[in-house]
Amino acid sequence: MKERAVDYKTFIREVPDFPKPGILFYDITTLLKDPRGYCQIIRDLTEHYQNERISKIVGIESRGFILGCPLAYNLGVGFVPVRKPGKLPAETFEVTYDLEYGSNSLAIHRDAVMIGERVLIVDDLLATGGTAAAAVQLLKQLGADIVGCAFAIELLFLKGRHKIEGCNIHSLMTYS
Repeated sequence: MKERAVDYKTFIREVPDFPKPGILFYDITTLLKDPRGYCQIIRDLTEHYQNERISKIVGIESRGFILGCPLAYNLGVGFVPVRKPGKLPAETFEVTYDLEYGSNSLAIHRDAVMIGERVLIVDDLLATGGTAAAAVQLLKQLGADIVGCAFAIELLFLKGRHKIEGCNIHSLMTYS
């Protein structure tokens, strides 16, 4: 793999005690607001997946949209949003999952992906793995062929990748 022109970690703001005491939040908005950092992260994701024959990018609300939409555009494929319940207008599948600091639910349109379509799940962060595992579960219900999961940041110490074993994981930054 070629060396990156941008050290992404220099753009990440660490916010202690957010969203609750004891949590260290890794904020990517400081990377997104910088044109060099944002453009490079999209270029690196595009380069990594350009030969994977992906049909659709599945972005997890909401920062997965910010990374997934330009990636889908660059790859010339469709984009599918995975959202919180009540945000999608047609029939959905829903799943509830645990977070590092609580629980949540995700939904996807029942007609978002065809059986056998090659999809890539994109989000900003892999922490405990609950959100990614929920997205994988939703896509399996639809019969998708999951190419992998791509993240800007992975918090290795939370072992989230264990919840999505068997899924090819690509993270641009890791924190031990």
